[in-house]
Amino acid sequence: DVRACAMCHYPNGKGRPENAGLAGLPAEYFVQQMADFRSGARACHGGPRATTYRLKPYTIASPSMSAESATSAVERARTDWVGLDENIKAMTRRRAGEGYVALAVGLYGGAAAQTPEAAQALMAALVAEPDSVRNNLTQAYDYLEKYALAPRIATIGWCLGGGYSLQAALLYPDALDAMVMYYGQVITDRGRLAPLNVPVLGFFGAEDESIPVAEVQQFRSTLNDLGKNAEVLIVPRADHAFANPSGGNYNEQAATEAWQTTLTFLERHLKLGTAAAAL
Repeated sequence: DVRACAMCHYPNGKGRPENAGLAGLPAEYFVQQMADFRSGARACHGGPRATTYRLKPYTIASPSMSAESATSAVERARTDWVGLDENIKAMTRRRAGEGYVALAVGLYGGAAAQTPEAAQALMAALVAEPDSVRNNLTQAYDYLEKYALAPRIATIGWCLGGGYSLQAALLYPDALDAMVMYYGQVITDRGRLAPLNVPVLGFFGAEDESIPVAEVQQFRSTLNDLGKNAEVLIVPRADHAFANPSGGNYNEQAATEAWQTTLTFLERHLKLGTAAAAL
């Protein structure tokens, strides 16, 4: 884990007297910086400043810290309802292994609940401060765009994070390149979905009582009626959190098939050099 912050540079990439600006630096430089800060080989100069541009705690990973991953595409993961736990961190590393730079945003400020009651309290506090959440998402997007120099950005989330993956797509209706949501809260209001201009991939369990199939079908129907690029899948014999290997509803077959569909979707919309990227 690292705490991303512009302690050495302003948000616009310009340096202070003791360090250079970021403009024109190669992708390899940023990859090495991530590796050095992660290992402790580097630290900020002089501690935080009043102008520091900070993100919430997050996990960042890249496949072998390779330059290829830094220049191809960047993907952002959102917290499950328990917070930034080991499962989310593992999923972040898994995406890195698929060739992406992956950023997992801690919507709870880095906290992770150990009990359902604690998770409920964290979620209630989160819902009570929507502006704080939007600010967090904005900072995460800006970090990927301005510091990771991501040419393409997608968002993906599970459960609570699935709902906020959709919220991020609405927050950046023309900026994100793809959005994936696993069993997150859907929106069925036509007016709220109308500005959406992001390819959508959604997975929902047919046996999930917390997000009724009828609502998912309405969500899918509304997107289709609006002419959106959306694929909303209702997975047979799958319950809520079917893709969480640490949960009681884990369905290995459904999770594996959903993940392969996710990878194909992300490659089509994110990877440079694909047919979609040339359009």
